[in-house]
Amino acid sequence: MPPGGETSGVPSSNIYEYSMNKTLKQSVLDIASREMGPFYFYDRSVIRENCRSFSSIPYENKLITFASMANASRPFLRTVLEEGFSIFVNSHGHLDIALELGFPGKDIVFTSSGMDEESMTRVAKMGAILNLDSLGQVKVWRSLFPGKPVGIRCNIGDRVEAKKTRGGYFLGRSSRLGLNLEEIEALDDKSSINGLHLYLGTDIIDLEYFQVCYSIVADLASMFPNLEYLDFGGGFGVTTEAGQQFDMDAYGAAVTRIMEEVSKNHGRSIRLILEPGRIIGGESAWFVTRVTDVKQRPEMQFVGVNASTAQFTRPLMYPDDAYHPVTLLSDDRGGSKLLSSIYGCSTYSRDFFSKDLELPPMQKGDLIAFGHAGSYCSSSYTTFLGFAPAVEHYQ
Repeated sequence: MPPGGETSGVPSSNIYEYSMNKTLKQSVLDIASREMGPFYFYDRSVIRENCRSFSSIPYENKLITFASMANASRPFLRTVLEEGFSIFVNSHGHLDIALELGFPGKDIVFTSSGMDEESMTRVAKMGAILNLDSLGQVKVWRSLFPGKPVGIRCNIGDRVEAKKTRGGYFLGRSSRLGLNLEEIEALDDKSSINGLHLYLGTDIIDLEYFQVCYSIVADLASMFPNLEYLDFGGGFGVTTEAGQQFDMDAYGAAVTRIMEEVSKNHGRSIRLILEPGRIIGGESAWFVTRVTDVKQRPEMQFVGVNASTAQFTRPLMYPDDAYHPVTLLSDDRGGSKLLSSIYGCSTYSRDFFSKDLELPPMQKGDLIAFGHAGSYCSSSYTTFLGFAPAVEHYQ
């Protein structure tokens, strides 16, 4: 749910408003009084609440792993670790951070593509859960570790109408990821495959799509006699611009039914693994900026701030549909709303935080906070334009 326990409201398509309760707002203002540069502000209680919503899924034999690419900040990861989560990683860099913070190696999930022998050996030696991405990768693994079980990533696009999500296609012939159904069936010695992994896409609200895809993987499970786990990945959406939220209660009931059926068919409890990412922290944070310049043009109010989208990258990566609701932290001075765009402090033509929204007349020094900033924002910082990473504050 949104930070501070209040709901977001979007009264029209081009007016972004977002509630921040008084306590959180005062904390942000206190930081802004001494922090002149842009900064992230996190409300840990939201992270914890979202962790607990996954932990409350009725199916007992489960491992919830936070997807570290959504946010690899150490304070963030310590919080999910305290909530009993493990971690999903796809690189040695994030694996190093996970081990440094004390995530148990045997419960770390490592899933990547194009792994070399050194990477496979490291994961194997630490006993982590590994999902391989191709027939070639399985062949290399078996040459290194004969008889040692391993999981595979499944591309079930031939059995489902794949959705194009914000990151593109993760299933079907348009996706490079995973073994397709023909390749899965061609696998010899299926008894050495101990897990099936699936990833649907990103920021999905449609519960039916999860159920349909999970059911297909559940059907595939019958091909693997020594199956130990089904890893259904992540892709859980945060609150949309229209205010729609992911239905965790319905999801928990649905995935429990599927897992109970798979376990019944195998005559033993099969472990459920999930990899929530953006949903855990997306709504826990704001990116706070200060207005440095205002250009009043006949057709548009251009509002410049002391930050770049190189420091807050989702609007840079998804310029047409990255939704980050805007909160104005300065006193409301009233007046008619103006069609406005908020831009960054570089010369890059695409350095825009938000376009075509209605704002009151802005002034130098006003504070603007962008919501939904807790995932895939600070974690994808780029050196492209030469800006330093923004400071992160946690409450």
